[in-house]
Amino acid sequence: MAKEKMEKAREQAAAEAVSKTDRFFKENGKTISIIAVCAVLITLCILGYERFIRAPKVAEYRAKAFSAENAFKAGEYEKAFAGDEEIVGFEELIDTYGRAADKSAWMYAGVCQLQLGNYESAISYLKKYNGKEPILAARAFACIGDAYVGLNELKEALTWYRKAISEADNMFAATYMLKAGIVCEEMGDNAAALAFYKDIKDKYPQSIEGYEIDKYISRIDK
Repeated sequence: MAKEKMEKAREQAAAEAVSKTDRFFKENGKTISIIAVCAVLITLCILGYERFIRAPKVAEYRAKAFSAENAFKAGEYEKAFAGDEEIVGFEELIDTYGRAADKSAWMYAGVCQLQLGNYESAISYLKKYNGKEPILAARAFACIGDAYVGLNELKEALTWYRKAISEADNMFAATYMLKAGIVCEEMGDNAAALAFYKDIKDKYPQSIEGYEIDKYISRIDK
């Protein structure tokens, strides 16, 4: 008897649940349909934008960026940045394609400006680079540090070198440690400089910086 009552209770609960669900859809069916249609339209718009607008722009950018990248690799930084009658430079590529341009465009433009001594412009471009690859991200931070050194803003330069060191868990970190140490020396903080130099000696003795680090240590640690 108790078993039969439990079965009836379950059946009643299930029927009530179905009834409530049915009533909910009847009362809100129009709203649900509108939401569903909107979701489909939004998805179609996103897919359409990616396929018919963004993808062609990305392909067009890459085709034009090839020549600017070659100029950069050849050390023709003015040409790579500003372009000429033959090629479109990174400055125009970024202005034309915006975020459809590859993330590296901001890195290229920033390094070009750094090499040309246009430090504030270099900082502006490099801070907009948002690549996630650790080696390149660290390189961008270090270049920002270099630009601040060019502006003689050593405290700010040190901040960015520290960011580069934190990002780079590899031999490149030794380069950034050396830059940071030299800046500390320039600021008169020999203790901090020595700490950076000893880190190079302890962590990256096989790096290029590691082979010569004793001369930096010896001139401070006497």
